[in-house]
Amino acid sequence: MSKQLFRSTATVGAMTLISRVLGFTRDVVIAKVFGAGMDADAFFVAFRIPNLLRRLFAEGAFSQAFVPVLSQYKAQRSHGEVRMLVNHLAWTLAAVLFLITALGVLAAPFLVMMLAPGFAHHADKFDLTVSMLRVTFPYLFFISLAALAAGILNTYGRFAVPAFTPVFLNLSIIGAALWLAPNLEQPVTSLAWGVFIGGMVQLGFQLSFLLKLRLLPIPIPKFKDEGTRRVLGSMGPAIFGVSVAQINLLIDTLIASFLATGSVSWLYYSDRLVEFPLGVFGIALGTVILPHLSEKHTAGSSESFSRMLDWALRWTVAIGVPASLGLIILAGPILCTLFQYGEFMGHDVLMSSRSLTAYAFGLLAFILIKVLAPGYYSRQDIRTPVRIGVIAMVSNIVMNLVLVFPLAHAGLALATAFSAYLNAWLLYYGLRRAGVYRPLEGWRGFLLKVLIANGLMALVLSMGAGDLAEWQVWVAGERIWRLIALLVGGGAIYLVSLWALGLRWEHMMVSRSTI
Repeated sequence: MSKQLFRSTATVGAMTLISRVLGFTRDVVIAKVFGAGMDADAFFVAFRIPNLLRRLFAEGAFSQAFVPVLSQYKAQRSHGEVRMLVNHLAWTLAAVLFLITALGVLAAPFLVMMLAPGFAHHADKFDLTVSMLRVTFPYLFFISLAALAAGILNTYGRFAVPAFTPVFLNLSIIGAALWLAPNLEQPVTSLAWGVFIGGMVQLGFQLSFLLKLRLLPIPIPKFKDEGTRRVLGSMGPAIFGVSVAQINLLIDTLIASFLATGSVSWLYYSDRLVEFPLGVFGIALGTVILPHLSEKHTAGSSESFSRMLDWALRWTVAIGVPASLGLIILAGPILCTLFQYGEFMGHDVLMSSRSLTAYAFGLLAFILIKVLAPGYYSRQDIRTPVRIGVIAMVSNIVMNLVLVFPLAHAGLALATAFSAYLNAWLLYYGLRRAGVYRPLEGWRGFLLKVLIANGLMALVLSMGAGDLAEWQVWVAGERIWRLIALLVGGGAIYLVSLWALGLRWEHMMVSRSTI
């Protein structure tokens, strides 16, 4: 089972890697064409609102509520009953989403006023944001139904298709920026249409794969369906439990709207870089273990449940710590290499590097949350992560107000990182206290080896990074090969150090008999 988990995680990670690389290409195109000024700020707010709701309702609360119930149906009921659950839930979800989408389009000015109130002082920026939000908001409808399809495919072990699906959104935005923008009176609105089209394509791509499973939804109204009530009843509380980091990012955007023009964009580009390792590994690992943990809980196998969490946490530390450290040390060079072209200036690199450093500090916590939260949702325990999420969110608001004055936008990112660690610790403590997770032996030695290897890697990266001013003078080709050399060299030092300290591949695997 351990090898199967690793292969599934690697598959999702590989597909996500393709998507993230295209996501970076998308951001490079946006940065070059639109920079970090008023147009970019307006689009990022117009995109962040439905994107946040997507993470809250679709990939967040809905997936965590739906997959455990679907796994239980799959294990204990007939295929016909599973199909009826999907049909009833598809109807209910589509009806609710249509209503929310219609209200969102109509209430676009109110939403912008509420979530980016600082824009109200700049009429042009406010109006542009409202007009783009009305185009991007239907993305929520399409992507939430796509999340329903993804939940089904993941439960049946088809992890690659949902992981690859976001590629189409990135391709759509890139195409809109390069070919549609020159033909529009307001070129930046092309990005909003790219989001709209990308949402439709993402949903359509997965339907044929559902047909092969004989689970293509046929919306059938039945609001009193038992499984549908269980899923929807869990969704509301799950919003806070699994999506606190996204709520915190929204709060960051709200406060940043009052700061200097460009602050929203600086936070966006920083967040996107942190999302790369988080998506390739953290979200991939959380996606894979949720249905497996649900199966273990349904079967009453508490020992296997605990060992699976232990396996996931070891990989989280082994990959999350060096990824976080690498982003902190190479924040300036990475931003300079990827984005400092066209309208994205050296000042934007400097400002973005400050918030990237703060976000990168919290990367390990962000990944831990993705791994620990399924430990609750797989057991259909909604209340505990809700309480923890509320505590973390309140702490983030307080720290935002404390840190924004001395550190501006970077203070907002640092507050998000601190609250993420609080969230992760409380999730971990809850699993330990309940006896759900019991760490296996060898953690102290493992952590010591990881610490030493990261220290050596950090030394090499710090010596090789040099001065940011040099990176800003170099042409693109020289920046790229130097950054690749640092990343490959740092990674090699880390892996060789772990090997020299006695850590072997089999130490990171769990035998079939134990899981």
